[in-house]
Amino acid sequence: MPSFGLCPRSIAFIVLATALGSDAAAIDPLSYVDQLIGSRNGGNIFPGATIPYGMAKAVADTTSGSNQGGFTLDGTPISGFSALHDSGTGGSPSLGNFPLFPYASCPGDDINRCDFPKKTRANHGQFDQNKVVARPGYFEVTLNSGVKAAMTASKHTALFQFTFPASDGNTSHPLILQDLTDLSDSRQDNGTVSVDEKTGRITGSARFHVAYFCTDFSGPEILDNGIFVNSRATADVKNLTISRSINGYPLPGGAFVRFASTDTPVLARVGLSFISTEQACSNGEAEVPDFKFDELEQAAADAWRQKLSPITITPGGVDEDQIKNFYSGIYRTMVNPQNYTGENPVFDTGEPYFDSFYWSNLASPCLDTVQTNSSQGGSNADVVLADGYLKGITAGIDWDVGYEAVVKDAEVEPFDWSSNGRGGLDSWKHLDWRGFGTMTRSISRTLEYSYNDFVIAQMSQLRNNTADSEKYLQSSDNWKNLYKEDQTSKFANGQDTGFKGFYAPKYLNGTWGEQDPLLCSNIDNSGAACSLQNTAHETFESSIWEYGFFVPHNQGDLITLYGGPAEYVRRLDFLHDQNITYIGNEPAFLTVFQYHYAGRPALSARRAHFYIPRFFDTTPEGLPGNDDSGAMGSFVAFSMMGLFPNPGQNVYLIIPPFFESVNITHPQTGKTATVRNVNFDPSYESIYIQSATLNGEPYTKNWIDHSFFTEGKELVLTLGRNESSWGTDIKDLPPSLGEYTGFNETTSGRRAARNIGTKYKAGFSQGGPRLN
Repeated sequence: MPSFGLCPRSIAFIVLATALGSDAAAIDPLSYVDQLIGSRNGGNIFPGATIPYGMAKAVADTTSGSNQGGFTLDGTPISGFSALHDSGTGGSPSLGNFPLFPYASCPGDDINRCDFPKKTRANHGQFDQNKVVARPGYFEVTLNSGVKAAMTASKHTALFQFTFPASDGNTSHPLILQDLTDLSDSRQDNGTVSVDEKTGRITGSARFHVAYFCTDFSGPEILDNGIFVNSRATADVKNLTISRSINGYPLPGGAFVRFASTDTPVLARVGLSFISTEQACSNGEAEVPDFKFDELEQAAADAWRQKLSPITITPGGVDEDQIKNFYSGIYRTMVNPQNYTGENPVFDTGEPYFDSFYWSNLASPCLDTVQTNSSQGGSNADVVLADGYLKGITAGIDWDVGYEAVVKDAEVEPFDWSSNGRGGLDSWKHLDWRGFGTMTRSISRTLEYSYNDFVIAQMSQLRNNTADSEKYLQSSDNWKNLYKEDQTSKFANGQDTGFKGFYAPKYLNGTWGEQDPLLCSNIDNSGAACSLQNTAHETFESSIWEYGFFVPHNQGDLITLYGGPAEYVRRLDFLHDQNITYIGNEPAFLTVFQYHYAGRPALSARRAHFYIPRFFDTTPEGLPGNDDSGAMGSFVAFSMMGLFPNPGQNVYLIIPPFFESVNITHPQTGKTATVRNVNFDPSYESIYIQSATLNGEPYTKNWIDHSFFTEGKELVLTLGRNESSWGTDIKDLPPSLGEYTGFNETTSGRRAARNIGTKYKAGFSQGGPRLN
């Protein structure tokens, strides 16, 4: 999914999280987390056992085509239980390395009558879809064979507990295998595995990326152990190096351990590392020294409670599913990114090291995560850094180095810019747009580069670097160079949409190219390549229609280009009402709230309530698209909190929370901010703000800055059933680099803003207090 949609993900939640608020003490947030939301219908979530941002992520792996998070509730069987996963990503499955699989016994007590390859052992992986247990730090499933698999985790170590059915009188020797595959069978070159004859310890590695594991067992006496290749096993060999097969696919192989009885559960401790097998063993021994499953599960639950409890609510009589939706959304923003600090395989460093970083978090600001090996638009790490800088995150950060990094992004073209960073900088610097025909995505790159430069300009201004501030402010207006005022848009049947003026591709010589504004939209059935393909078009995973609103820093000038606030609102309504946008993709997120910029914050509230819970609910099908590393969860959580951030700016757009009140305790200042609704209606008939106070004083702006959280302010919103004039004055609109003009028109039969005929330039959003 593209990175420009700007929904709130981890930076905002990291900045907002710590201790429990008092007026909602009766609510335990863990009891309202449903990890199975999105486990069906392509949500691709990881529903298993982990700690916040943990490297170890233990879950059952199904054979589904949507098993990017390992487990799905779509009727497909389980092929293994593994401890490395991602959550909510699209594309091909990754991770799921080194899965375990348990058998209560092999037929005839013959190990070679057990199925070892992943495809055939899945025949023994059926389970009751209605009896899966998932809670923060814990996952459990019982196979139809009667084997119960429970699991929990610490930072780098997963602990599995396999309980076998009672023997039917015949001798049963349970067997647990561990193989060298991953979810997508992507192993390259050789894999190695060894099993210790006395202890049963299995160690090994394989090159997907290079990963290492160390598995120790506790429970019944070990009967024997050995290795397997494809469908054959032997206890006579303890070491194996296995290559790819002739056809290029990884040859199945691994090790097994067989136990003397089924009387007691078998505990399997899997230590993980990207450094070495020795490090994997050390991680397991240090984090889970005594195989105490219940204690480790409790520690994981406590870690989650500490992270979730800073955000508390007074429900006000809303349906319990709304509370589940809210806390489950927050939970998913903290499953990713994985904290791999200390596990950097390239550099021996204690510096923070994460994966799944930047891509979807830009589109959702909570921690902005960009896939490490794919550049979707601009250099959106710049937005992540600027977001933190503007909001005063300074502890442990060398902002001189941070600033050097964003300037380098803007000025130095990487060797392979089709995959990493900004490209086509020559045309960007000399023509002020990304030229059509030099590479795909020229429109989306031009728009994203423009915003990237704006956030650099903000940082420059706060650092008193006037030259850089002026330079990057100027280039942040380059988006205008691709606006073609006579460009029209037609549906596939030839009917005109009734709107004129869209972005269009432009050749290096300044002549216009062509792209249908509806190409790559939600209603486009042409089969066009819209992603990272070499034949892709000029917008990444989105249409010109949707990108038409992506000027987060200069809505004033965009509204003017579109003919004023009334036309802007009409166009925004058309985008949503005609299903041109798709709320299951991040580019749609900010558009839900962009009515604020046209002086219609009530319409943002109405639109948010249209999408939640209609498209986001608490069923396994409850996500409209893949969760994208918590992006969907953060959209839900910030929308229901009533404060939606515009990433890279010190701006939160205000709508009424979905609860009577929400409290957020700041981790650095320890102060608690509160948003409270007066006249709250749990049936959501009264969702329009009539008036507001901030710390007891009248407050008319339809946005608020980050000092609200750091200083622990109270925002009180009085609600009613009808749209009011609150937040509609030009002076109350969110910051815009360009002036707001044209607000002497009417929208839906009433003035879109007061102060008729005046102009207001909001300028830069200012940084909050510096937090040392």
